Amino acid sequence: MGTLYLVATPIGNLDDISPRAVRTLREARLIAAEDTRVTRKLLTHFDIHTPLTSYYEHNKLSKLQAILDALAEDDVALVSDAGTPGLNDPGYELVRAALEAGYNVSPVPGPSAPVAALTASGLPTDSFLYLGYLPRKASERREFVGRISNSPHTLIFLETPHRLLAALADLEAILGDRQIAIARELTKIHEEIWRGTIRAAREYFGKYEPRGEFTLVVDGRRMTEEVGRWTEEKMVIAIKIGLKLGEAPSVLAKQLAEESGWNRREVYNLIIAEGLLGGSP
Repeated sequence: MGTLYLVATPIGNLDDISPRAVRTLREARLIAAEDTRVTRKLLTHFDIHTPLTSYYEHNKLSKLQAILDALAEDDVALVSDAGTPGLNDPGYELVRAALEAGYNVSPVPGPSAPVAALTASGLPTDSFLYLGYLPRKASERREFVGRISNSPHTLIFLETPHRLLAALADLEAILGDRQIAIARELTKIHEEIWRGTIRAAREYFGKYEPRGEFTLVVDGRRMTEEVGRWTEEKMVIAIKIGLKLGEAPSVLAKQLAEESGWNRREVYNLIIAEGLLGGSP
């Protein structure tokens, strides 16, 4: 019976791979890769000839049994295109299936873009939330950010170049002009870590077409800071979230008034104006 090894691979600089990772990839019976073309380049560089099979979002269910069958014979290594497998790729399903089948699952730690960006951000690292990619649709993105807007933890997101500016605009609208670090092309030739406020980041990255892979590290809400008056956009999002969670409108109006700098009547009137509810408090 084999072990499923979760092998972290370089996010840019090939020198970041560990000797243990190379040995594990070389000795495994099979390597399950998010993109075999990307992984084959890595294996060629390190003269590794272990057989490859694809394992990605659209074939993850059909490939599970074949990979479990390979585990019955010997070790299998799981890799993503870059970084630590299981984060923002279908590794979770394979890990669960292997554990349920009684196989051992072992991490081979190494590069991780979220952790690398966090540690170099200059923002608090003692408590953080990794939230993956922000939703593509603006309405879903704003609602998502609204749900974690009061979190005191440092927030970590991934974002694509063509959605970066829209994401920054929504972050500023919902979170306010917080401190942010934006890491681009980590460990690669054109690595850049920009630090400042969200508003300044919008100005900086708005001057040219953003390129590369982006990791956003955003300061959490400082609980000791005085809460300024929320924007109407942020209030509408908070109202929608509260109503979805089943809060009574009058209770929700009172709660949001205490947090937002609005008074209770203003919040309730906005609920009615947005067509979310009819009636009076």
